[in-house]
Amino acid sequence: ILPHAWKTGTTIVGIVYKDGIVLGADTRATGGSEVVDKNCEKIHYLAPNIYCCGAGTAADTEKTTDLIASNLELMRLSSGTPSRIVTALTLLKRLLFKYQGNVSAALILGGVDIHGPHLYCIQPHGSSQRLPYTTMGSGSLAAMAVFESRYTEDLDELPAIELVRDAIRAGIFNDLGSGSNVDITVIRKDGTTTQNRNYEIAAGYSSTYKAKFNPPEKLIPPPGTTFVIDEIYKPHKNVKPKASEGSSSAGSIVTSDMDIAA
Repeated sequence: ILPHAWKTGTTIVGIVYKDGIVLGADTRATGGSEVVDKNCEKIHYLAPNIYCCGAGTAADTEKTTDLIASNLELMRLSSGTPSRIVTALTLLKRLLFKYQGNVSAALILGGVDIHGPHLYCIQPHGSSQRLPYTTMGSGSLAAMAVFESRYTEDLDELPAIELVRDAIRAGIFNDLGSGSNVDITVIRKDGTTTQNRNYEIAAGYSSTYKAKFNPPEKLIPPPGTTFVIDEIYKPHKNVKPKASEGSSSAGSIVTSDMDIAA
């Protein structure tokens, strides 16, 4: 039996707001039904103005984004111009299509270039869609429910961050494959980028839960308060029960092989 790859079992989201892009992800990585990493980083760097969220097999998402980030760096050194979103999109699509879906990487690509903010959803087989907001991963339905009910065009930055945070929280609390913390990355039109690693500890701290619980005092009963309900004597299997007093039957004499031999 071949070993199974670790899968992120993820909730990743992205939205376009008035001044840029907000990307969000949870931080749980699972191997089957076990949590193997509680603080996995799923928002990957591609370029100073481009980031990518990854869902699927953890190794595939990391190595795919590392390779494309390296190629984009070489292109920037060669051309002397900032990377464009469509360039990263084309490189990712071609790589994934070449492997016909065997590279298990479902990606949300977001960034800002000279043409403005762009958000793309890339499937493992290489297809893509440009969208104003999108979700992927095992918790995508819960996150999409939050977007569908609350998203509006031209959001300000703070409401956009709060919306992404709530979408990730919906995935964390409604999907067993998602959990732990909320990571958020903001890419702005003015060229600045903010990475909020562990923006929120969604499940809370253990110390908070411990402080709310008052353990009962240790029960030490005073002597004499414990009653003996019943007593059972189980003799050893080689020992025969003694005869009643006054009887001299042969059954009251216990002999062994050694006694007989003597």
